Amino acid sequence: MKIGIFTDSFRPYTSGVVRSIELFSREYSKLGHEVYIFGPDYPMLHPPKEEGVFRFVSVPWPTMPDFSLPIPFSAQLGSTIRKTGLDIIHSHSPFLLGRLGARAARRYRLPLVFTFHTLYDQYVHYFPFAEKTSKHVVQSIARNFSNRCNMVVAPSQLVVNYLRRIGVESPVVNIPTGVDLEEFKGSSNTWFNDNYGVKPDEKVLLFVGRLGKEKNVTFLLKAFQTVHEQFPETHLAMVGKGPQEESLRKMAKQMGLQDRVIFTGMLPRQTIVHCYASADLFVFPSVTETQGLVIGEAKATGLPVVAIRAYGPAEMVYHNDDGILTDPSLPAFTEAIITLLRDRKLYESMSKRALENVTQVSSRRCAEDMLQVYQDLIDDKAYATRKKKPYRKKRSTNHNCDKQV
Repeated sequence: MKIGIFTDSFRPYTSGVVRSIELFSREYSKLGHEVYIFGPDYPMLHPPKEEGVFRFVSVPWPTMPDFSLPIPFSAQLGSTIRKTGLDIIHSHSPFLLGRLGARAARRYRLPLVFTFHTLYDQYVHYFPFAEKTSKHVVQSIARNFSNRCNMVVAPSQLVVNYLRRIGVESPVVNIPTGVDLEEFKGSSNTWFNDNYGVKPDEKVLLFVGRLGKEKNVTFLLKAFQTVHEQFPETHLAMVGKGPQEESLRKMAKQMGLQDRVIFTGMLPRQTIVHCYASADLFVFPSVTETQGLVIGEAKATGLPVVAIRAYGPAEMVYHNDDGILTDPSLPAFTEAIITLLRDRKLYESMSKRALENVTQVSSRRCAEDMLQVYQDLIDDKAYATRKKKPYRKKRSTNHNCDKQV
């Protein structure tokens, strides 16, 4: 199978979307399929040339300098698609290159899949114009784009329900991004001790993600202030960068926590694996995640998780089994962290269950589910072509496909 992936973000930029594309593509290749990536260039970062990766001229996003906007035009696109002989197109954005992929699918009569990675209406604070109006506009764009697709992939069942609520009528299948379990074998459990002077008897609460408003990180810092009052030997490690990093540093200093909050900035992938392995508890306050892949990665090193019960995290954490889900209140979130720090027996039980439960979302298993969706669509398309009838979206009962309208 030859798979064309159209995306508005790709490495060296880091995000959950990029990580998802990398994981699925790696598994597809291992299973003998060919993957072609159509993504942005990052002129300031000078990404290396990679086989099977086609870059589009891009410009920096005005409010996110580390993110580039690809210009969705290339005179060579048609010849490239014909040369690669794509069987299916998978768009990972309803904008720019995602829409270009949709136009290519229509022109070359290929099935079109779209993964709804992001609650786009929760990111409009990055738009340099009216936020309230922007929220309605981006929701409409996402809905209309989804309804042009032969299949929409949602990383969680709660996102399936969300898509139905906003008016998506195309078939929707729930397939999360998997976790590469092999990646976590042999990771160091002393990374914070070796690099930040954390003492062996001190505890590290870990957050991995973008330091932006949508991740609710100021909420996390306030929770840690209360936790630290009761457990002075704790540290909070924030792995990642983003527009709120400087304000968070100032906030930590004002709280007197500058020596207890670790800001690592962006780290290489293998180093992030060591961060998980050398932490004691994963804390995740975001309420905008469609999945929360970092939760699965934390569980792969046996970290219990405290997260707010919202969208993806509500399905990535098994409440009172491998972690604790809370309502979005500061007292509830803080108390859950304190409970796991205080109750060693409960902590060890959840740590064991985290390692067991994460196998249900291995990257190989999720990739195989996605490949089956591709094959069903290709087979249906071939049948429709032979019969000289327009392609009809098949509402299969396989793959946990949602049938509601």
